[in-house]
Amino acid sequence: MRYVNAVRGSAMAVIVTSAALAMSGCQPDGGGTDNGSSGATPSGAVSSAAPSTPDTPKPADSAPGASTPSASQPAPTASAPAPGGSAATCSAGSLKATARQAAVRPAGTGTGAAVVEFTNVSGRTCALKGHPTVAGAGNGSPEMNVPLTVKPTGATASVNVAPGGKAWVKLTFVQVQGEADGYCVSGSAPVVYPTMVVGLPGSGAHQVALDDGQFAECDDTVTVTAVSAVEPS
Repeated sequence: MRYVNAVRGSAMAVIVTSAALAMSGCQPDGGGTDNGSSGATPSGAVSSAAPSTPDTPKPADSAPGASTPSASQPAPTASAPAPGGSAATCSAGSLKATARQAAVRPAGTGTGAAVVEFTNVSGRTCALKGHPTVAGAGNGSPEMNVPLTVKPTGATASVNVAPGGKAWVKLTFVQVQGEADGYCVSGSAPVVYPTMVVGLPGSGAHQVALDDGQFAECDDTVTVTAVSAVEPS
């Protein structure tokens, strides 16, 4: 009986050993032995490939049909109006003219020089430009005008006159000399005019009287300045 049991024990040992060898042949060994399955990835292995990254969304302005401003093409700006623009010429009715003797005038007993002031009495800005015409009004009557020979001086420029604003011209006469009725250096007789008629290009003729006396002058000649925005002395 002992012999039989020993044989059975040996047979069982062989079976166990064979089973162990069979199982070991299905698994890779640690000694680097090629088992014919080196190309397979064990089910428990972790893949070394990087995880896929979602596509980065495009900016809104890169969508089809969207326009992107170019640095070489700046945005348009509103154009400013051109400076120095002139208003419409003042009409005769938009002006009030007055006259006074100038502080700076030739020596003598006559008028010497007068400053004529034009005030815009209208409700809108208008423009004055040019040298004036001058005529003596005989007996104060414009219909009896005696045109004076005008000698213009200074450059002309358009002067914008706002409502209530003023512009000026200066008239310098050939002065009467001496006392009493005086005399003219040229030998002609002095002339006295109660008023003068002063005209401006496109702005009518205006009758003015001095605020202190009458216009006394020689030779019916006058030197005139162009219309100015600066009051002369």
